[in-house]
Amino acid sequence: MQRRGALFGMPGGSGGRKMAAGDIGELLVPHMPTIRVPRSGDRVYKNECAFSYDSPKVRGASGGALPKRRNSKIFLDLDTDDDLNSDDYEYEDEAKLVIFPDHYEIALPNIEELPALVTIACDAVLSSKSPYRKQDPDTWENELPVSKYANNLTQLDNGVRIPPSGWKCARCDLRENLWLNLTDGSVLCGKWFFDSSGGNGHALEHYRDMGYPLAVKLGTITPDGADVYSFQEEEPVLDPHLAKHLAHFGIDMLHMHGTENGLQDNDIKPRVSEWEVIQESGTKLKPMYGPGYTGLKNLGNSCYLSSVMQAIFSIPEFQRAYVGNLPRIFDYSPLDPTQDFNTQMTKLGHGLLSGQYSKPPVKSELIEQVMKEEHKPQQNGISPRMFKAFVSKSHPEFSSNRQQDAQEFFLHLVNLVERNRIGSENPSDVFRFLVEERIQCCQTRKVRYTERVDYLMQLPVAMEAATNKDELIAYELTRREAEANRRPLPELVRAKIPFSACLQAFSEPDNVDDFWSSALQAKSAGVKTSRFASFPEYLVVQIKKFTFGLDWVPKKFDVSIDMPDLLDINHLRARGLQPGEEELPDISPPIVIPDDSKDRLMNQLIDPSDIDESSVMQLAEMGFPLEACRKAVYFTGNMGAEVAFNWIIVHMEEPDFAEPLTMPGYGGAASAGASVFGATGLDNQPPEEIVAIITSMGFQRNQAIQALRATNNNLERALDWIFSHPEFEEDSDFVIEMENNANANIISEAKPEGPRVKDGSGTYELFAFISHMGTSTMSGHYICHIKKEGRWVIYNDHKVCASERPPKDLGYMYFYHRIPS
Repeated sequence: MQRRGALFGMPGGSGGRKMAAGDIGELLVPHMPTIRVPRSGDRVYKNECAFSYDSPKVRGASGGALPKRRNSKIFLDLDTDDDLNSDDYEYEDEAKLVIFPDHYEIALPNIEELPALVTIACDAVLSSKSPYRKQDPDTWENELPVSKYANNLTQLDNGVRIPPSGWKCARCDLRENLWLNLTDGSVLCGKWFFDSSGGNGHALEHYRDMGYPLAVKLGTITPDGADVYSFQEEEPVLDPHLAKHLAHFGIDMLHMHGTENGLQDNDIKPRVSEWEVIQESGTKLKPMYGPGYTGLKNLGNSCYLSSVMQAIFSIPEFQRAYVGNLPRIFDYSPLDPTQDFNTQMTKLGHGLLSGQYSKPPVKSELIEQVMKEEHKPQQNGISPRMFKAFVSKSHPEFSSNRQQDAQEFFLHLVNLVERNRIGSENPSDVFRFLVEERIQCCQTRKVRYTERVDYLMQLPVAMEAATNKDELIAYELTRREAEANRRPLPELVRAKIPFSACLQAFSEPDNVDDFWSSALQAKSAGVKTSRFASFPEYLVVQIKKFTFGLDWVPKKFDVSIDMPDLLDINHLRARGLQPGEEELPDISPPIVIPDDSKDRLMNQLIDPSDIDESSVMQLAEMGFPLEACRKAVYFTGNMGAEVAFNWIIVHMEEPDFAEPLTMPGYGGAASAGASVFGATGLDNQPPEEIVAIITSMGFQRNQAIQALRATNNNLERALDWIFSHPEFEEDSDFVIEMENNANANIISEAKPEGPRVKDGSGTYELFAFISHMGTSTMSGHYICHIKKEGRWVIYNDHKVCASERPPKDLGYMYFYHRIPS
């Protein structure tokens, strides 16, 4: 095949005109001031369009024909980035310099006729490496070398078979960070040299004694590969024959699902059912093609992102806001569109909805597949690599290659939509609703009503309401006996929880820890109840399946909940202050800081660079997000892990719990746990000192206020907002309203806006749900089911098929839309 590159050009330009040598210099003169040689650290996207997913491999895309496979079979498809340098393809590499708008083409290299600056710039672009490697240093994808020992690895025929669980180091009692030597099958503990897990280094000692070079980490083996280390080469490597090497010791890698704790989900019998049921294994699923049926390739634990984005772009408001405004968004995109949220959202939405990248195989391809006995429908999907790189940048968790919580990513995405809304249009408003919180002092019976903004309903799992308690007790006794006697585990008995019980648990009063009563001017017992002050247009329900055990190890409630297709929560409508109720006095509790910590706390708030990292790591080891741990230590003034832990317990339900720490001096949260969504209140008056900073740069006052309000008073983000909204025009109504409300708590662009909610009936219908397989949010796999055109469709990474048995009772996040009254 041919792979053609149009340097310094726009997508879609093929078939340009040839240039006469004498005209080249004349035509390049107007463009010379704009040509720049890429420097070290610059992002050069030479293999991916910033506006589309067109590539030489996509049928109908400009710039080349379909590739021809060199081999008839691929035994291990890692499904990474469709590397055109693979031995499975034959192609000719051709690059041209294209001069727009007339599409004059100049073949490269052309040292004789091109100016030196142009030649140097072209060479720098062609030789540049992928920008993603710099953005994600933790990602080994596309960087790991193939071990020179993999092709001719000696494996001893010693009869060793590795059991599916119960591993232990052969030289000590460690059961974590275990490595399987691929030559003799020895299971030995690792060391800090590789993956930050502890160990006694017995795997390395074994290599020094025996010289066997390759080892694979147990617990990381999946159908896509595993963590392989070469002691001889002293680095992580790829083993292209890993499936065969593992099969030598009785391990079928194509049926394994890795976890974080060293156990295999498929090897624990209770987990087999979950993986099979949610993925609808054992049923013949019909592939779906066309608009709205495009899958997303898994970049390595990116399924949480794929599932959320498939659900998001099934909502008409998001379709209209981005894909519907595609020409305008692309026309007004900044100089670097790869760093513009709206451009990348539009690109992704168009890729998913257009049908351009989801076409059924043509007749000739089907005949060829049948002749080669490879008749399996192929769905390639699109790669969200550029989108993920942008939305996750500067976020310590989402920018990694680790599995994440889909609920946390959903809130992170809503935050980005809020900060980058297009004019007055904000599609995330469809999720936005008001929560009325009623707190009552148990001693005085006085109450306080407050409102906050939220974007999803978190529903507790009412385990005590299980309808099959006798079966669960019997199963638990049998399971413990089987584990003690090292017998196969019994068939799973999953707790069956009525949805009505979970809804009842949501509406029941909760105790308020450390409640300070303004009526008593002292601490007292208090209870809190939550109700809907408004109902959103789209209700997102999260089942709180994940919790922590007594040993602080994250665990998951493996339950079945009879989630309804039709949901009525009108009875949860807030009622406000009732007759006979007396409000608590509006008095703030005194701030008490231990004397020996006052100076330390003040210094901490001034200089965050001195955060106690040991306390941060203690909390992180409990399984909390790293950024949340940093905020906890920061906001408690380095007073120790125990005090910071209490902060985490209080704030872990907040939408911005895992968001990066934002300093108050730059418009961030001025108090602990301040939410990026306004969950601490409905006020959004930008601080005057920050407004003054922006206006001192020459921007209009109302422009500064609008930018700050759109970015939650964050100075850096507000400046980005201003530069990304060049179409901003001064609104006289806004200026008048702003001046009239200079001291008001809420400033409106044209009229008092208040909280942006789309209130209505509390009756809903289910249209999508996201399911999780695995033991915790740090491992496993996510897939999404969406109801389209009257039938359920399963989105499992790049595979999109008609669903036969949608497992609505095993979901993690449910998406409902309001039924018009």
